[in-house]
Amino acid sequence: MHATFKETLRCYKDRRLLTIFLFGIASGFPWVMISSVMSAWLKDEGLSRSSIGLFGSIFLAYSINFLWSPLLDRIRLPWLGQRRGWIVAMQSLIVFGCLSIANISVQDNLFMLALFGLLIAVFSATQDIAIDAYRVDIIGVNEKNKLAAAAAMATAGWWTGYGGLGSIPFFIADLPNWDWPQIYYILAALMALLMVTAFVSKEPVTNREQQQFSAQQQYTKLLQLRGMQPNLLSRLLNWILVTVIEPFREFFSRNGLRLALSILLFIFLFKIGEAFLGRMSIVFYKELGFSNSDIGSYSKILNWWVTIIFAVLGGMVNIRYGIYRGLMIAGIAMAASNIMFALMAEVGPNKLLFVAAIFVDGFTAAWSSVALVAFISLLCNRAFSATQYALMVSLGVLGRTVLASGSGYIVDWMNGNWSLFFILTAVMVTPSLCFLRFIRDDVNRLEKQTLNDG
Repeated sequence: MHATFKETLRCYKDRRLLTIFLFGIASGFPWVMISSVMSAWLKDEGLSRSSIGLFGSIFLAYSINFLWSPLLDRIRLPWLGQRRGWIVAMQSLIVFGCLSIANISVQDNLFMLALFGLLIAVFSATQDIAIDAYRVDIIGVNEKNKLAAAAAMATAGWWTGYGGLGSIPFFIADLPNWDWPQIYYILAALMALLMVTAFVSKEPVTNREQQQFSAQQQYTKLLQLRGMQPNLLSRLLNWILVTVIEPFREFFSRNGLRLALSILLFIFLFKIGEAFLGRMSIVFYKELGFSNSDIGSYSKILNWWVTIIFAVLGGMVNIRYGIYRGLMIAGIAMAASNIMFALMAEVGPNKLLFVAAIFVDGFTAAWSSVALVAFISLLCNRAFSATQYALMVSLGVLGRTVLASGSGYIVDWMNGNWSLFFILTAVMVTPSLCFLRFIRDDVNRLEKQTLNDG
């Protein structure tokens, strides 16, 4: 049964969504430091498209963060609680990374720039684990409709950090007597300001410890059956099993092997085309002839507002009509939006067409992100929310970052034919849509089952 319009709007009145929005800003902002700003800096320093594309490999940290995500479910830092403690710790390290980059010369020490970019990626990817787990934990098991609203606020926040705050360095870059290293001091100050949210927000209350203790007892019996006596070694092995193995075992056991693998494969494929486009977008804008201020105004600020509006609308669609339809609409729109950039490449630096392309791209990015975040949130057990969410998100990031790192080579192989490149990115969306159609019944059944259980 579809939610009524009033029920849909009521979901957005929850004050917890404001905290989720602010954490979303903190999650998106580090991408400015190691993506768009760093790409623009490297382009201005004369690096090739292929070299800039290879810098995208530092985003591998986002695709393997599930490897250390179990630690965030089991280790409680001595301040602010399980989730907020990790968030503050990682944000502090991101500020340190920014300040370090501000003192690096690209021409003299490109390796150190890449190294600190990688460290920021690791700290940011770890922060994302804690923020995503916070969002899943703060919404009760009987509030499934609010998962879509929370996903919308997280997406709107992420793009506020990446697009809204991300526009600031591009405006500053065109001012006299400012260079990219100095801009990283500004980025560090903004990141420090975002830390306030973690200090004033409430820590989620869950039964995580109880479920983990239950799993611990089961593994204790299993180890005893295998002949292990209670000692330090057995306790250590038990801790490792509950921390590392149990989140994955529980996910596959609950969904079944076929559906679990199907879900993971769809997530891996869904946003590859968008990632190829995004990795080369700043380079494309600059080669087309747009200034840093043009990029800041259209690619950042306009995209920011478009994303916020359509993130909320996308959340409302998911609440009212279901996640499967939201994912399918988003996927089709993603393929169509990439064609707009191919048209831009043919027409040239036309600002009206630039605005139209950014508008369509912002709509599709917001809608697809909300649908995917809501879908993944729906699948998580709160006892292992950090681990399970990170596992699924990292697979999506793996498809986007590792493969998209070769985007510069593809453009060079096509002799700079941007139109053909963007058409190729549109085609990349197709396999995931075919696969989504194949698992449609499973997705609908899983959503209804989870709603009924809540």
